[in-house]
Amino acid sequence: MYQVVIDTNVLVSALLSYQGASHRLLRLVGDERWRLNLSVPLVFEYEQTLKRICTGGPLTGDDIDEVIGFLCANANLRPIFLLWRPFLPDPKDDFILELAVESRADYLLTFNTRDFAGADRVGVQVMSPREFLAIIGELP
Repeated sequence: MYQVVIDTNVLVSALLSYQGASHRLLRLVGDERWRLNLSVPLVFEYEQTLKRICTGGPLTGDDIDEVIGFLCANANLRPIFLLWRPFLPDPKDDFILELAVESRADYLLTFNTRDFAGADRVGVQVMSPREFLAIIGELP
């Protein structure tokens, strides 16, 4: 089973469009081939960002709470004890990389792969949701 960390931009994309790799990935949370890993700081970022960007249209704050609850119920919840910062070009992304290292994630999924330049030095492979879906055989 692959261990995975998902960057916030992937969830935003998944909730703004019901088509595409991000939404397909969200629908596969809980799949036996891979496991999502979360930390308290990442859950707070998901909640804050999703409520800011995705509400006001068909989604409400309650809908976002349900998505967050679903993710938490189907993920490994990881405490973070590593605090080696700054490591990445944007220090605001370091806590996501720390989670990936702590959870021994095989993959960190994001649309901003350049933001995680250097992640391979700590054993984390960064890729898009589409690339990951191809690995698990979910692309036509």
